Amino acid sequence: MTTDVLEIDTDVLVAGGGPAGTWAALRAADSGADVVLVDKGWCGASGATASAGTGVWYVEPDPAARETAMASREALGGYLADRGWMARVLDETYAGMNELSARGRYPFPRDDTGREIRRGVQGPEYMRRMRALVRRAGVRILDHSPLHGLLTAADGSVAGAVGTRRQAGVDYRVRSRAVVLATGGCAFASGALGCDVDTGDGTLAAAEVGAHLSGMEFSNAYAIAPAHSTVTKTAYYSYATFYRADGTVLEGAGSTRGRSVIARTLLSEPVLCRLDHAGPPEQAAMRRGQPNFFLPFDRAGIDPFADLFEITLLAEGTVRGTGGLALASTECDTGVPGLYAAGDVASREYICGGFTGGGSHNAAWALSSGSWAGRAAARYASASGRALPTLPSGSPVAVPAPSGRGRLAARDVVRAVQDEVLPYEKNFLRHGERLTPALGRLDALWAEVREGVDGEAWRAREAVAMTATARWMYAAALAREESRGMHKREDRPGADPAWHVRLDTGGLDDVWVRPAAPAAVAA
Repeated sequence: MTTDVLEIDTDVLVAGGGPAGTWAALRAADSGADVVLVDKGWCGASGATASAGTGVWYVEPDPAARETAMASREALGGYLADRGWMARVLDETYAGMNELSARGRYPFPRDDTGREIRRGVQGPEYMRRMRALVRRAGVRILDHSPLHGLLTAADGSVAGAVGTRRQAGVDYRVRSRAVVLATGGCAFASGALGCDVDTGDGTLAAAEVGAHLSGMEFSNAYAIAPAHSTVTKTAYYSYATFYRADGTVLEGAGSTRGRSVIARTLLSEPVLCRLDHAGPPEQAAMRRGQPNFFLPFDRAGIDPFADLFEITLLAEGTVRGTGGLALASTECDTGVPGLYAAGDVASREYICGGFTGGGSHNAAWALSSGSWAGRAAARYASASGRALPTLPSGSPVAVPAPSGRGRLAARDVVRAVQDEVLPYEKNFLRHGERLTPALGRLDALWAEVREGVDGEAWRAREAVAMTATARWMYAAALAREESRGMHKREDRPGADPAWHVRLDTGGLDDVWVRPAAPAAVAA
């Protein structure tokens, strides 16, 4: 922290400026709350959504269509999803996308009858309009203002946050009646497009004040990307044939089922690809729907429909994975008074079970959970009365000071974490004999991190958050002694009925894992 501190008082503080954060801020402001939004990047341009297009789990309120939608991924997710949560998300998403069209004037494409197609959005335009809506609602936005940690009042309730305004060169201290965390997941700085701000900062901040997590074993998402690009648009690879380096077809490889075949092959040789199952109509639709997918190919002089190109797998962790903060109820509260969570920082098990929500389910979850958290935070702030909470002198942030002579540098901590969580043979192709020593090295790293991390405060927080996230992830992966959803253990093949339960994870110095109690679903 610098000597200059910007002091702000508000009703609701929202941390994160992606879709979950902007919907939360909009709903809180619509409910009459004074709202401040802080974003690590520039709200409207940072994060995974702003950098690409995405589908949206938008389903007409037809019983048969809704039933099909809810049943579509239950098996993939190991039957850990909850129909009550799914139904509520479908309702909220349907209303939210309709509102985006009317209130936000989003230019949805139209079908042959002139009816808008609201099953997807272009990320840059979507987030540009969400920023405009939030500003028109009176929300104060602090861009380039990463979160360092949460503040607590004497009664243990969350009472604000501290961070840095990077471009202004000052620190901030926001005192608030409620906080909504919408800081995104953790992709471990893997290079996946739009995920550079997703380092687990909000998850760590919540854990420091007593929140816990759920579904962290389902956080080993890897997405297909061209070797020369960072664009991860895995859905398009459903049109692909995959090849070995010698040009022979790689049998069993695929974008939805068969990604492990790709990972195993990449351990010893390159994997090539061609989108040769897309005909002219599909090719035209793909270019219209996701122009950024094709930009790296066009720049490299590659026709992905005719030419072979090399691919890789990029880790997306809890961004496209499922794990995150456990929710105590459909209010999206974390169980810590005054603290709410939305979007990728919160667990998506409730609607996806143990399998990735991809783009569409995660987009629907961001809109829905953001809306619920924003409304609930505004109600909590109103119920708490006009007086802002009194903060004890020197309210602590649990992680140690970010600098110290002789301590580990932030970049070295990040590299050490990546050495354990990015390799396919450790995190994707899981085995207890590889997970156990990896977790042991992460535990040892955490002990060093607790002595201090050298670097800018926000970079140090990123390094610490990645270390914590990796430990929670591997502890849960070792605890679940079966294969379910995206969590596949080579030494524990097949699903075991005894493990048909969600797992909670928590703790900082001493990580724990235990069966979860089901979250309540409102009628």
